Amino acid sequence: MYIAHINKDNGKQSIKEHCVNTAELCKQYTIFPFKNFMYTVALLHDIGKFQPSFQKRILGNNSIKIEHSICGAHEIPQMIHCEILELIAQLCIAGHHSGIPDVGFRNDTEDMCTLKGRLKRRTEDYNVYKLELKYELSNQIDDTKTIKEFLLKDCNTEEDFVNKFGFFIRYCFSCLTDADSIDTARFSNGKENKTLTADFEKCLEKTNNKLSSFKCKTKLQKARASIQNQVFKKVDKDSEIYLINMPTGSGKTLCSLKFALERAIRKKKKRIIYIIPYNSIINQIAEEFEILLGESAHILRHQSTFDYDNPTNKNNDEDYCKTFEFAIENWDSQFIITTAVQFFESIYKNTRKKLRKLHNISDSILIFDEAHLMPTEYLRPCLDAISYTTKYLNSEAVFLTATMPDFRKLIKEYSLNNCKILNLVDNTSEFKIFKKCRFKDIGQISCENLVQQAGNFPSSLIVVNTRRNAKSIFKLLPYKKYHLSTYMTSKDREDTINEIQDELNRLEEDFPYLENVPQDRKIAVISTSLIEAGVDLDFYKVFREFNGLDHILQAGGRCNREGKRTGAEVDIFELEGERYNKGDRFQITRSIIKKYKDISCEESIYDYYDQLYYMRNDEIQHKSLHKLCKSFWRICLKQYAQEFNLIPESTISIIINQDEESEKFINELRNTKKTNMRKLQKYACTVYKKEFDELLKQGIVDDYGTGVWCLTNKDYYDNETGITVESCDYII
Repeated sequence: MYIAHINKDNGKQSIKEHCVNTAELCKQYTIFPFKNFMYTVALLHDIGKFQPSFQKRILGNNSIKIEHSICGAHEIPQMIHCEILELIAQLCIAGHHSGIPDVGFRNDTEDMCTLKGRLKRRTEDYNVYKLELKYELSNQIDDTKTIKEFLLKDCNTEEDFVNKFGFFIRYCFSCLTDADSIDTARFSNGKENKTLTADFEKCLEKTNNKLSSFKCKTKLQKARASIQNQVFKKVDKDSEIYLINMPTGSGKTLCSLKFALERAIRKKKKRIIYIIPYNSIINQIAEEFEILLGESAHILRHQSTFDYDNPTNKNNDEDYCKTFEFAIENWDSQFIITTAVQFFESIYKNTRKKLRKLHNISDSILIFDEAHLMPTEYLRPCLDAISYTTKYLNSEAVFLTATMPDFRKLIKEYSLNNCKILNLVDNTSEFKIFKKCRFKDIGQISCENLVQQAGNFPSSLIVVNTRRNAKSIFKLLPYKKYHLSTYMTSKDREDTINEIQDELNRLEEDFPYLENVPQDRKIAVISTSLIEAGVDLDFYKVFREFNGLDHILQAGGRCNREGKRTGAEVDIFELEGERYNKGDRFQITRSIIKKYKDISCEESIYDYYDQLYYMRNDEIQHKSLHKLCKSFWRICLKQYAQEFNLIPESTISIIINQDEESEKFINELRNTKKTNMRKLQKYACTVYKKEFDELLKQGIVDDYGTGVWCLTNKDYYDNETGITVESCDYII
């Protein structure tokens, strides 16, 4: 018996059994026309385990080092007589443990990690696979021509083909590695992992009940219902990408949930995936959905700051936590809420851990909340990923935002030009009812004068561009104040947002018309842009430092949010001594402010984005795969994955010791060099590289040889303002 795995009970799984099981699962996961092709790829993925040295190693001789994943790649040309498909198969098999390698060059040597280099490495005799898998391998691939036609479809240029080819290499790799992992886990654990389920019919019933419970008496309430009904009336219209452009306060989230559930039921989709730009928004939306849907949906939250083992979570029994932990690995869930970073990394990275999820994005309803926040320099890769998923993987995407760029134009220009795109809100005449504040440019102002003006209002929000300015202005505020920035840990930011919400609610209760509020009860919040998207806070007055129009309008969504007052204002200011002439966004925003009396009107928003994307045409495509490798024969998915970072690498995370739990994990890291990084994420704040260098120079950060940096001096962290870089003075 040739052994593939030995479990904890000393049970043995043969290589043949594992390869056949993996092949059948892989075929099941894969879309047409790749099914037979991927069945063969999966059959060959572990034939290197037939090598004598591997058999000795698995029986206990751990001193033996033997590579097994390259053997199947060696055999592919004998099974698949098509160079393009050979390349896909070889990359998938060679990388099924270590990640998809770069193809490399013909003269690469065996010590190199490229596919060409690794194919030159010597192997032991593994030809017994031809006897063991003789029957299964006799089913030759007969759909080579169909696959080639599929890959070439919709590709007008070599650039188009390189991008699409890279996507489907990663897709095939996802099917293989997930099938491999699941069969291995079944044998090792002796039982099936549970799927997280959602009853879409019951979820829809609860959502409809919630929507029907809202009153529809005021002009605003009637307008909200009217705009939502535009979306609901088109639920039977088929498309690949849907656009929901709705103003702040019109109920976008609940409206999108009903639409997603209706489409999932009608088209029998496997899952609904919400893709959110920031962790802070995920918490709010996830809690809202969990309360609304209850036991009808076991929602998988995949974010760096959420931990299912946390005792504060309502469902924390061991089986429940284990189910969620397994589901996170491959998104085996019917209702998922995740971040844009997690979603796009699950498409563009090259490792087994990341790409296992990719094939489970198929047959889904994908809701991109705050869709305008897709970073410009990654816009083409993001649009390509969405276009391929909806065009070829039977998914549907919904773009949801209050400041909608012309995505129809962008997708046709930078991605597949034959995508089916449907605008769900055609009539925007009632948008003006949701204009709850006006924007006023007040020019330059000093920090002291800004603080003084903010003190004239019962509650005020000051949004600035830099963490440095946020911290310095916070120190000047003389009354009840709060600070929000990424200098703070995720834990402290979330706690602060909850405290602000409670304080604003108490202010409303004690002073119903917010009149005659004493100085000691006035509230001021100073924040960076993290507060602008999805944070449900309502301030009497908002001050927004000059920036791109989208940032200014998003800040306006925190002013008079409930529309209880007339004459509410957002003041756009420039801090004395700061420079604002850098970048296209600032220049375009200046022209928009001069051109439009109401900068929040629909024409203003389209004008802003048209100018922005026209000026950034090269930047939009700069991070595409085709810019890195001009030919698919030299495709370098590993290098591309290393360079694909939606969050700039110029920031470094630092773990802060804040309580007993964090102290336990830091001690574990120090002593064993290992710990649960997901649980540590909520204790992380970020600094720029030059700030990190300063902290390192002062000797108050240490990674204990792990690469995970921890703050070793608590005096450098404050719960209100976060980490400080300046050295602390001591008086003895």
